Amino acid sequence: MKKLTLSILFFLSIYIANAQCAMCKAVVESGDVSQAEGLNSGILYLMIFPYILVGTLLYFIIKNKRKKKI
Repeated sequence: MKKLTLSILFFLSIYIANAQCAMCKAVVESGDVSQAEGLNSGILYLMIFPYILVGTLLYFIIKNKRKKKI
């Protein structure tokens, strides 16, 4: 249960964090605010999927190793 809580807090912190790199921020600052928000949302959307895939893979690896020990 503790790991699940930490995972949820980690993903929430990623969602809340400012996701722009320095170059993206410089380009967007010269444009419209709605474009900057859209870019931020897109970066966050693309960033979450690798974490989900790796987390799922690690979950099944650990689950499989524990099953073999018993």
